[in-house]
Amino acid sequence: MAATDTTKLTVESREVGSSRTARRLRAEGRVPGVVYGGEGDVVAFQVDARELRNALAHGGAVIDLQLGGDKAQPVVVKEEQRDPVSGRMLHVDFLRVRLDRVIQATTVVELDGGEDAPGVKEGGVLEQVTREINIEALPTAIPDAVHLDVSGMDINDTLTLAALTAPEGVTLLDDPEETVLATLTPPRVEEEPEIEEETLLVGEDGEPIEGEEVPEGEEAPEREREGEGEGGDRGDEGGE
Repeated sequence: MAATDTTKLTVESREVGSSRTARRLRAEGRVPGVVYGGEGDVVAFQVDARELRNALAHGGAVIDLQLGGDKAQPVVVKEEQRDPVSGRMLHVDFLRVRLDRVIQATTVVELDGGEDAPGVKEGGVLEQVTREINIEALPTAIPDAVHLDVSGMDINDTLTLAALTAPEGVTLLDDPEETVLATLTPPRVEEEPEIEEETLLVGEDGEPIEGEEVPEGEEAPEREREGEGEGGDRGDEGGE
């Protein structure tokens, strides 16, 4: 689905300050950001976190950015910085665009029909290798996502970008044969843990296992005493 509609987002200019200033803004429920590109200067702004979240969720690729009393201008998200744990937006960069000129952007790849794939029904593991791809299109033609049908995948199948049909007006920029989108691998077999054999305290020949001492006051095994006697007899015989 292409982002043919735009959403308006009102922001306020801000002074570029220290990281402490940015943390204070976030604590107040606001997100710092910048807008650049086109024929304008780099402008730092702040925006309500909830309004930004709604604009990004429903606005598609193009947003009409309203800064103070200036005329709204079309922008696209160039970069987002999020907290790795909470996912909270920390900073956002917008790029000014002209609606009649193509731009390069990224879009999300979504897999459709995974549950119906024969390989999945046989217990195979479907894995999405690439989640975002690079594209070129007019700002209003940038899709929120592109869809790849994987319902026909068997075990050991691999789908590359060559299997993806680009929406109208969209050019795929990544290598079609080298960019792997999805794989379906055989079921993973868990290896049974090895069971260690119980170690006996006494060897099969009746000798104590190495490292085991005979408690004081106890006699050594009979075979050991017999060995000592036989050694003594042999010694006597050697002296004759």
